[in-house]
Amino acid sequence: MKAFVTGGTGFIGRQVVHKLVQRGYSVLALVRSERGAAELQSAGAQVVWGDITDRESMREGMQGCDMVFHIAAWYKIGARRQEMAERINVTGTRNVLELAYELGIPKIMYTSTVAVYGNTRGIVADETYRMPSDKPFISNYDRTKWLAHYEVALPLIAKGAPITIVLPGAVFGPGDHSLVGDMMRAFYKGWLFLFPGPETVLSFTHVDDIAEGHILAAEKGKPGESYIITGPVLSLRQAAAMWAQVSGRPLP
Repeated sequence: MKAFVTGGTGFIGRQVVHKLVQRGYSVLALVRSERGAAELQSAGAQVVWGDITDRESMREGMQGCDMVFHIAAWYKIGARRQEMAERINVTGTRNVLELAYELGIPKIMYTSTVAVYGNTRGIVADETYRMPSDKPFISNYDRTKWLAHYEVALPLIAKGAPITIVLPGAVFGPGDHSLVGDMMRAFYKGWLFLFPGPETVLSFTHVDDIAEGHILAAEKGKPGESYIITGPVLSLRQAAAMWAQVSGRPLP
């Protein structure tokens, strides 16, 4: 089985590449830098030079693959770079998914996010939930991933594209450079004296489980369906209490 992967040097994509190689897949991973190429080659993947914002750069590498994993995304909570967010998360996603459909790839996996549901105001969402149209987006990341999910991926599915969508929650683990990862590191080092938004509720999942969920969705999931892959729902106060128990450090 041959798999084409975007975002293979990222937090989630790196783990997906490793698991695919371990399962015996032939992995072709899209890269933009020498460092990224070396990292992926050491993991056992073949590299394809290109960029998701350049559709034709992916054509040769994607041709003849059995599945495509589109994991690459722009992720900067709080950043205001609207043009870059749209170019990568919306236009880039359209390039990957449309090209895969055009080339007749049998299985196309798209990594969305539970952030497309926005602030659910206490509702534990399932795959049928949709954020009301009058609610504001929390960030440019949420907004552009919503556009990619509802205005790119789902319309292509309606046309017959064999796309399966996975929606990870808050991911943590080695190599995590998100806000959650930064808070975990600061807590462990004793630098987190005040805890922001302790009542904020997220669904936490280790990156290994998220990567496994991607592959299970590809192997066992159905085209056209969406799968939330998350762990337990916890407030940040509850999460910090777990960090304190594990590390022996006091709560902020």
